[in-house]
Amino acid sequence: MAFEARAVARYVRMSPQKVRLVADRVRGMRAVDALTALRFMPQAAARPMYKVIRSAIANAEENIGLDPEDLYIAELKVDGGPMMKRWRAGARGRYKPILKRSSHITVVLSEEVEE
Repeated sequence: MAFEARAVARYVRMSPQKVRLVADRVRGMRAVDALTALRFMPQAAARPMYKVIRSAIANAEENIGLDPEDLYIAELKVDGGPMMKRWRAGARGRYKPILKRSSHITVVLSEEVEE
């Protein structure tokens, strides 16, 4: 039976579209390798993603007693959070909406089963 550990970061003040670009690069990787890859990515979304994966590894160690070397990213999901709605003045007395988006990042780590 494979154990799973999860961690969630909610209300991350970044567009889900931009966070998904980083998530697609590390999905399915071993957890330790993903942390190394995220550390050297130039994207701003790599920082909260790093924190969530690190938290999931800590949860796996503390709550289940798993070895971090045996963990891989079984599920990595980025959902849209609430939007802050702002506006900017436009031409001819109109206004232009500005949507400040946020994201929810969910990471599920699973143990690699050796046959």
